[in-house]
Amino acid sequence: MNSSKHTELANHAWSVADLLRGDYKQSDYGKVILPFTVLRRLECVLEPTRDKVAEEAARCEEQDLDPDYFLPRASGHSFYNTSGLTLKKIAGDADNAAANLQVYIAGFSPNAREVLEKYEFAQQVRKLDDANLLYQVIGRFTDLDLRPEVVSNHNMGYIFEELIRRFSEQSNETAGEHFTPREVIKLMVNLLIAPDGDALSIPGVVRTVLDPACGTGGMLSAAEEHIKAYNRDATVEVYGQELNPESWAICRSDLMIKGQDPENIASGNSFSDDGHAREKFDYLLANPPFGVAWKKVQEEVEYEHRNLGDSGRFGVGLPRISDGSLLFLQHMVSKMKPVDVKGGGGSRIAVVFNGSPLFSGAAGSGESEIRRWILENDWLEAIVALPDQLFYNTGISTYFWILTNRKDAQHKGKVVLLDARDQWVKMRKSLGDKRKELGDGTGNKPNHIADITRLYGDAVAAAADAEHPLHGKVKVFDNSAFGYQRITVERPLKLRFELTDETLASLLASKPVQKWAEERFLPREPELAAKAKARRKLTDEEEAPFRELAAVEAKPLADALSPLLGSKWATKSESQVAVRNAMAEAGVQGPTGAPFTKALRDTVGVRDAEGEVQKIKGQPEPDAELRDYENVPLGEDVEEYLKREVHPHVADAWIDHTKTKVGYEIPFTRHFYVYEPPRPLAEIDAELKALESEIQTLLGEVTE
Repeated sequence: MNSSKHTELANHAWSVADLLRGDYKQSDYGKVILPFTVLRRLECVLEPTRDKVAEEAARCEEQDLDPDYFLPRASGHSFYNTSGLTLKKIAGDADNAAANLQVYIAGFSPNAREVLEKYEFAQQVRKLDDANLLYQVIGRFTDLDLRPEVVSNHNMGYIFEELIRRFSEQSNETAGEHFTPREVIKLMVNLLIAPDGDALSIPGVVRTVLDPACGTGGMLSAAEEHIKAYNRDATVEVYGQELNPESWAICRSDLMIKGQDPENIASGNSFSDDGHAREKFDYLLANPPFGVAWKKVQEEVEYEHRNLGDSGRFGVGLPRISDGSLLFLQHMVSKMKPVDVKGGGGSRIAVVFNGSPLFSGAAGSGESEIRRWILENDWLEAIVALPDQLFYNTGISTYFWILTNRKDAQHKGKVVLLDARDQWVKMRKSLGDKRKELGDGTGNKPNHIADITRLYGDAVAAAADAEHPLHGKVKVFDNSAFGYQRITVERPLKLRFELTDETLASLLASKPVQKWAEERFLPREPELAAKAKARRKLTDEEEAPFRELAAVEAKPLADALSPLLGSKWATKSESQVAVRNAMAEAGVQGPTGAPFTKALRDTVGVRDAEGEVQKIKGQPEPDAELRDYENVPLGEDVEEYLKREVHPHVADAWIDHTKTKVGYEIPFTRHFYVYEPPRPLAEIDAELKALESEIQTLLGEVTE
């Protein structure tokens, strides 16, 4: 089926919106159209065995047999319907449409009814009936031919996704909640499975596939088809989990139609309610929502992080709350099969991310620690950059992450970066934000999917061969190349000392002086002394008497130090001696001790590049305002780096090794950046003069 045909069928289904207009909000059209499309598909699939199921149902009732055992066999599917009704019959009796539809729905097997319940179908039926629209909507769907011989399961997926895309556009859903174009899925599955081609050809092979954010099941279908292409007799068991109830229902119905076990598709949030806990899979793939916050499951995720540690999924670290992408990756890694002593077992993972997980988060952050964990365990096989504007609801740049715990010899300790950003053709007609597509060799398009897959397989050789035509599109790095040491470069605090009106006011307002003043007046103020025990709870109004009395008590100290206004001292000790002498001469027994000494230095001291170096226990005190940070490649001697890169500019700098952190990031675009020199000035000047001349000519024509 070509794209125009499935668009035609989707248009037919969506034409029901004309009936709903006025009684339904535009954003609610999908709540009617999607479940009726599923219902019509189920009816078309069951039509050939309807009579056989009716006979078998009668036999089960007569002989008191279990219908859930015999009826699926009669229908040829994992679901059935025992009702003698059809949508066409129901539409023909407008007065009883609601009652008959309820009987019809009740005739489905429990697994099919559960799918419709997720759409809150009964509620929509009541609303349509109240608006006298039910029989008209049913009648419109009876004209929709969704028989399997006309619309394959694969193309039915296209129709579902087109309808859901329209629904999400009407509903203004989060940009990250998009659907994966089939050509992107095909490439993703190629890169995931292609290295295992020989193993998949073995007779009797069994493979399990998980998508923890499966949507309508498009990726699972593509993975199954791809494995079957290697071996028609292979057994492929697909599993998934989906949060959105409509998407979950479509995925379940798709599996029912294909003869897969629909119970393998769990409903709910993969983080807080893992539907496949303690299970392991051969292949894992996902296109999780981009940049979607995980605040709703924060409590459960943080609990697992704190209490289960490395025995749970999130022990290594947590990303920022605004983006749960790397939580999906940790979840998927936890479901990889272990590699046995003979090198067997293991799993492969493919996941689509935006650019953020490559570099967000500084050294020591949750994101950096997750990248570190993946790279130091040698699980990351490759990052593949895709063109922008590939997805329906977002035009941002995207990347495949390919992971495995069973790398072959040439990939061990290495990561492949493959730049496929120029592998696209412009679509004849845009679909939402999707304006580009990967060519598959049909319709006079280049076969980008095959080209990228081939280059991926030859990546190590292409990167090593400077003569390879695609050498510039692929690079191979050691895992450690993405690591760095975040060093803290300190410089000494240098001060000169001077007493001005401003620094004197700061000194009088400092905590040691305020405490000294309060110790003098509180014995005379019992009410304030009682309140002083609960200072943190006092309001600004209640605090005012303390400030007023403290100012009165500190006035003799201010008067004693006033003669020093305008004085400057080169060293801290000189300033301290001068202040003590001034207090002694005025007969003021002012504050003493280390807190006052520190307050004096902090208020009277002024930063000066030529000032005295301040010390703590004989060592230079670092100046927080001059503190700097440098990223040094992992494995490089940081002291040598300091001598080479920093000391020529600031010779007194040093590294605080207690603050050094190890971080990991993958600066993809930096590695593929190609410098383009600016155009020569003469060329630009000539172009400007030509434009001026053209403008003058046009102006002359206007004035004539």
